[in-house]
Amino acid sequence: MAASAKTPALDKPNPAEEWTVVLPRRGKQKRNFHKVIVHERQKQEQVWTPEDVETNPERESKLMQKIQTCIKKLESSSFWLTFLDQLQTPEIFDWFLKAVGSEGKMQMVIYGIGSIESYEPPRLQLSLAILMKRMFSWIGEVEVFDPVISLAESRVLTALSCCVLTVNEQGRRQALRPTMFFMPHCEAELYDNLVDANWRPDLLNNIFLFGNSFEAYEQHLSVCKNLTLADSRKHILAIRQFVKEFGIDSFSDDFFRAFHGSSWHFFNIDPDLDLCGVKP
Repeated sequence: MAASAKTPALDKPNPAEEWTVVLPRRGKQKRNFHKVIVHERQKQEQVWTPEDVETNPERESKLMQKIQTCIKKLESSSFWLTFLDQLQTPEIFDWFLKAVGSEGKMQMVIYGIGSIESYEPPRLQLSLAILMKRMFSWIGEVEVFDPVISLAESRVLTALSCCVLTVNEQGRRQALRPTMFFMPHCEAELYDNLVDANWRPDLLNNIFLFGNSFEAYEQHLSVCKNLTLADSRKHILAIRQFVKEFGIDSFSDDFFRAFHGSSWHFFNIDPDLDLCGVKP
């Protein structure tokens, strides 16, 4: 998806404004194919509003206190210091510096955060994103989506300077510019949708992904030989050869549930490479 729909007030976007169809000039067949692609994406995306719309100032205040407690807990931990040191090593940090050199800012998109009101791991994950935003001036706007987000959670996220999306993109955001996708412990299908929607060298090279290890997915499937799982991860497996992956360093039990198995993923694809031969 080339653009997101977002509003702190949770107003529904105008469906007529969500898509601009640009048809190629040559070939009737190409034009028809393009229309089909756009139509399929429109079907996959769903305008979203919270199912849980009950909220009040006390509920929102308690949730904000929980998040602030998590931020302080994480900020004072050895995990945060280790994570920060690793992130600033040249082998990782140079990827970001190169990307933001011309852009100035890199947007962060958080998919699949879960319920930050009900569980501590999602709060810790959100806290990590917030601390990164505070630490690095080159991290720009932060957008968040999970279909389980309540109205109270949405309002607290907005108070934390995050934009809550009002369209379920199904992970299919096109990275038209360098974008950090912050997706710890998402379903494999969501990563696969992201890679599929960006199946061009220029788009994939704009993706900076923090989430489940692609290498671990590959190793697991090499052992279990499950065709259903393989199909749900086919784009991840096909693109693995072009991904540079860095697993985050070890951490204490306090943060294991929130971050275990997470890695940084950077795509390094020749701009002239035709990915049609790689497509699963």
